[in-house]
Amino acid sequence: MLEPEERERFERVGMPHQDAAFNLARWLLRSRVDAEDVTQEALIRAYRFFAGFHGGDARAWLLQIVRNACYTWMEKNRAVDLTTEFNETIHQPGTATPETAAMAANERERLMKALELLPVRSREVIVLRELEGCSYKEIAAIAAVPIGTVMSTLARARERLLEILRPATAKEVRREL
Repeated sequence: MLEPEERERFERVGMPHQDAAFNLARWLLRSRVDAEDVTQEALIRAYRFFAGFHGGDARAWLLQIVRNACYTWMEKNRAVDLTTEFNETIHQPGTATPETAAMAANERERLMKALELLPVRSREVIVLRELEGCSYKEIAAIAAVPIGTVMSTLARARERLLEILRPATAKEVRREL
């Protein structure tokens, strides 16, 4: 059990990153319920071992715990190939009409489905970089891989995402002609 001042420090330093922790777990596990469970377990683990956190990037520290908890959960609960690898261009007009809002919702849905099709390691890097705004250095620390690996995985993930999204775009162009 943490001392009161350490508990307060955990709430001040670690808990602001709870949403980022859940977001990462949600994208890695593809299930809101599983992500809630794993995030809760990771937060408990982080709390229990917070005395060992001696400063630095609290978000990266917590996301690394969440990532590890997700992979542990997947190894126990799913037959997933964890070794397989993975430019969002959604433009929102200044004034949304019902038609543009529906089109934007459709684009978001397509992107979310495309992200779901990516292998877990690719989703992980895309989510950390594009949705959580982590730097390459932070992602390398979270995933425990060299920065070069982060950069190449991210490049391949973006290419794969474009490949997944491209066929639908080509079909839409043909229909418009």
